Amino acid sequence: MTDDGTVDQGADESVLPGGGRPTTVEVDGITLGIEHFGDRTAPLVLLVGGTTMLSWPDALCAELARGGRHVVRYDLRDCGTSTTQDPAAPAYTLRDLAADAAHLARSLDRGPVHLAGVGVGGMVAQVAVLDHPEAFSALTLVGTRPVAPGPVDGDLPDHDAAKMEQLQARPMPDWSDRTSVAGYVADGAKILGDDPQGARVRAERIWDRTPSTDPAVQMANQMGMTFAALDCTPRWRERLPDIALPVLVVHGARDPFFPVGNGRHLAQEIPDARLVVLDDASTAIPDGATERISAAMLAL
Repeated sequence: MTDDGTVDQGADESVLPGGGRPTTVEVDGITLGIEHFGDRTAPLVLLVGGTTMLSWPDALCAELARGGRHVVRYDLRDCGTSTTQDPAAPAYTLRDLAADAAHLARSLDRGPVHLAGVGVGGMVAQVAVLDHPEAFSALTLVGTRPVAPGPVDGDLPDHDAAKMEQLQARPMPDWSDRTSVAGYVADGAKILGDDPQGARVRAERIWDRTPSTDPAVQMANQMGMTFAALDCTPRWRERLPDIALPVLVVHGARDPFFPVGNGRHLAQEIPDARLVVLDDASTAIPDGATERISAAMLAL
């Protein structure tokens, strides 16, 4: 720890194929796996993984860095190189994950930072800016919704029932086998309307970063299933009008998991939020949307 309270991470030891510089940071007794892009003296954009940092594409991270930002993406607990304990019975809550984001932001930068969350990471990001508003200067929410996993509010569109039936009808892969897992993820991406080959490559990268072949750990990294066992109370939707930051909401028009109505409600309920709907996107951030999303984020 340095004299000003920030974390001294030392020199990066490698640069990954996607351009990120990996390391780990200790925050409040938790290890978080992170990757840096761009100049560390530039304004920080902190990307919450959903749940793995690889939910954020390399190309988008690099584009934001070219736009003059210091970009850091990170894994939530029980994913990647972050602290892994028991994903089937997490001993933490959604609000703890939100606190992780605030602690990490403060350790990496001396001022409030731009926070972004994708999927379930977007839920973490919403709670983080509500619970720790002083730590953040802007918020981007991608492909998420204003309520926790589980039963959805009556005015919000739920998961596409037919797509969920297709996904759930498939036999589980051998979670200890890289090829089996990658094929399972690629097949799921095809059902959801995402790029199967891109999903396969990402699943292989996630596999290679997962600290264990234990089935529960592999499933947590690939599927984000830890959230199914997470305490996500109290509700935060009713607090959304309290957000007083510049906010960007990005959502795929063809998303069957969190249908686009969820993004529209977020943009309506957060004061002055800007909504960007990606007509050809489903649940994943497509490569073709990189420049548009980057430009919108840089404009906040």
